[in-house]
Amino acid sequence: MTSLRLLITTLTLLFTLTSADIHRTEIRSDSRSTIPISEFGFTHTGRLHLNLSHISFSPPDPNLSRIGFFLCTRDSWIHVIEQLQSNQIHCPLDSPAVKPIFTFNHLKPTTTTPSYDAVFNITDANQFTLVFSNCADGAVKVSVNVVSVMYNLNPKNNCRDYLSADREKKVLMVVIPLQVVANVAQVVIDETGPFGQDSNTWRQVFLLVDIICCCAVLFPIIWSIKKLREAAMTDGKAAVNLMKLTLFRQYYVVVICYIYFTRVAVYVLETITSYRYAWTSVLAAELATLAFYVFTGYSFRPKVHNPYFAIDDDDEEAAVEILKLEDEFEL
Repeated sequence: MTSLRLLITTLTLLFTLTSADIHRTEIRSDSRSTIPISEFGFTHTGRLHLNLSHISFSPPDPNLSRIGFFLCTRDSWIHVIEQLQSNQIHCPLDSPAVKPIFTFNHLKPTTTTPSYDAVFNITDANQFTLVFSNCADGAVKVSVNVVSVMYNLNPKNNCRDYLSADREKKVLMVVIPLQVVANVAQVVIDETGPFGQDSNTWRQVFLLVDIICCCAVLFPIIWSIKKLREAAMTDGKAAVNLMKLTLFRQYYVVVICYIYFTRVAVYVLETITSYRYAWTSVLAAELATLAFYVFTGYSFRPKVHNPYFAIDDDDEEAAVEILKLEDEFEL
């Protein structure tokens, strides 16, 4: 049962997206070149509401076009670092791998303390980090209050939506109560013993709930695969999405094998094994769990040199053709 809870937690972290985020940051006399503000997962109808107030610079009148905000993914940030190290660019705002949001030269001159407030449309579905960049010469110190509001609009009613996490949340709303029922059933079985009055009924309840939970955790993987296939044909990154799609399909197969082994093969092993070797079924289940989590961590580990950036035009065209041929693929 512990293994199943760990599995559900892992899949939730991998496949759910963040709820709408409101983040407040105070930057005071800071000369750092980059300051991460907040991170959020956008859909194709994403919105970023950026509010800046109490803005000041020391020394005054710097090159404001070299100070601003941009969005980038974790992968693109690695690419930016490589560009900076190779002197291809001298400021993250100059990199084509990022999405510039605002530079301070767009501030309207006022007689009072300048401020800024605007809403930006985010049409690329991905997890982005909002970053403040200060590339002005002379170690300019910046002070500013930043309020960033990140959310997505529901295409059906144009209201704020909690990303595609809506479906994952529905899965959790089903799985979590079932886990409570399963835990109660396990406690009753342990307390009444194998020959208690209702132990057989509770054992059947436990097995049924366990199977339902195992099936439920597969849905986020299936949805992620479908999202990647749809995004591959619309965002111009077919090769990257094909690589991710292949990884998620492999993971889908591994999850099914893990569930089958720990729920069926282990039960068969318990049935046919002598009581002297009853421990072997427990050992097999724990080794399978260890192997599953090692594979999960290895497959989704962060990489310094991301192969997604080493894709040429031929690979991109080939990936597009492969994805077109796989349109008939159904899970």
